[in-house]
Amino acid sequence: CALPISLIVTPALASTLLRSAQDTPEPKLQTWLKRHYVGWLTRAERHPRTIPVVVALLCVAALIALPFLRTEFLPQLHEDHYIVHMRLAPGASLEASQDLGAHVTRALLAVPGVRSVAQRTGRASRISDPAPPFASEFEVDLKPLSGAGQQHVLDRMRNALKPFAGASFSVNTFLTERIHETLSGTIAPVVVNVYGNDLDQIDRKANEVAAVLSKLPGAGNVQVQASQDEPQLSIRLRNGVLSRNGIAPASVLDALETAYAGMQVGQVLEGSRVFDVVAILPPVLRRDPTSVGALPIAAPDGRQLPLSQLAGLSMSDGRFQIRHENGLRVQTVTVALAGVGASAFVARARPIIAHDIQSPPGVYAVFGGDAAAQAAATRQLLEYSVLAAIGVVVLLYLALRRMRTVALVLVNLPFALVGGVAVALFMGGTLTLGGLVGFVALFGISVRNSIMLMAHYRHLVEVEGEPWNLATAQRGAAERLIPILMTALVTALGLAPLAFTAGAPGNEIEGPMAAVILGGLVTSTLLNLLVLPLLASRWTSFRDGTDPADVATR
Repeated sequence: CALPISLIVTPALASTLLRSAQDTPEPKLQTWLKRHYVGWLTRAERHPRTIPVVVALLCVAALIALPFLRTEFLPQLHEDHYIVHMRLAPGASLEASQDLGAHVTRALLAVPGVRSVAQRTGRASRISDPAPPFASEFEVDLKPLSGAGQQHVLDRMRNALKPFAGASFSVNTFLTERIHETLSGTIAPVVVNVYGNDLDQIDRKANEVAAVLSKLPGAGNVQVQASQDEPQLSIRLRNGVLSRNGIAPASVLDALETAYAGMQVGQVLEGSRVFDVVAILPPVLRRDPTSVGALPIAAPDGRQLPLSQLAGLSMSDGRFQIRHENGLRVQTVTVALAGVGASAFVARARPIIAHDIQSPPGVYAVFGGDAAAQAAATRQLLEYSVLAAIGVVVLLYLALRRMRTVALVLVNLPFALVGGVAVALFMGGTLTLGGLVGFVALFGISVRNSIMLMAHYRHLVEVEGEPWNLATAQRGAAERLIPILMTALVTALGLAPLAFTAGAPGNEIEGPMAAVILGGLVTSTLLNLLVLPLLASRWTSFRDGTDPADVATR
């Protein structure tokens, strides 16, 4: 609604409330600023070649530095709540997870800044998000800390988890974990999905990928999500023996279901309360093949036959999970990163995987996670930016009616790029999605300042009848000085709190965006006021039939 207000409400209020503004003397500060600005502009015009060349070199340097910026989909989010995932070897018991979890809890509580730790292991009997008993989550709550303090606690937590051999850990903030799960279905920033139909082939391919990724710089915890080394008890019915004894296979399966899942056999009443009585094999016996083989199965003639006579029992390694995606079986390799961005890691890993690992027919690997999401978001942003740029150029041409003038307006874009890239390098050389959005907003603000200056030049020549020469260029720039400065200052003051607290919790996305805009505003405003009038006086004209070369010599 800002556009209708500026076009309708502001002119109406100005005509009503500022009727006597023409008689108001110009403030002394404005007079002082204009006088000194004209002096700076005069000194700049004494070097018509040196200043444009220096500015051009700065713009080229910014363009050269742009590809060297590290790109990340999202920055490190600072929260006062972390989730620590712990996975033991497949097949580890619930008791083993709880025992090691108690030691992990004490180690985390010893980290300064940690307020509380709560462990959640395995799964309840009725839950929509099942987890095996060898997987645990620790809810770690921190004391109120700054962004730097939270990062320090995170580093201390990771160091505290290193001594625990036989377990793999990953640490994320709650919001980061939800974002990763939304993007790829996992909690890791880098994901490699291996697709195929043959489970053994995709398992071998996934293990090869994990081995290669674990050797790359910046790779933290590398895991194959659904590994096939979980011990399992295989029971194969002997149909011939069952037939000779008159036992139906369903009877054996019912007995096994009772032994492992339990079956209600009665109820106990205590006052108004009712308790179910469930028959189930004790956990110790369920893990022992000999005890399971001794499970009695009733024959129709009343005999009790042990299960070992009716079925073959053997221990083996197997899969506890088989995942599918788009109709294909998939094995997922996840990578937690340490000190490197997802895009940089994937850019290094992709050619190595393609060159060093041979895939059998029908098996292929696809990178996902943050890098894929960033590539899609960046591509979409660039597509929309190109369409918007075409529309801007068309509208500028309709308004200014000269391609040279339109080109001068667009010259302010590389002016803004210089400051934005400099700030991004100063903040660590990392460009997030918020920074990209900041560049788009910065370009819009910079173009607006150029339009203000060029439109006023055109007004002076076409409406007031001034000749287009260096004096007119100076006068127009001086008269537009205050509006341009006010536009830049108001924007800068509004963004300064975000820009100077970019690392604070809650400002991780808006902070880099504000910093990029703020840095670009500084360079674009300075160059817009000092360089653009010089270029306009030499390279364009605002009166039909006037040669810019003639203007430059007047």
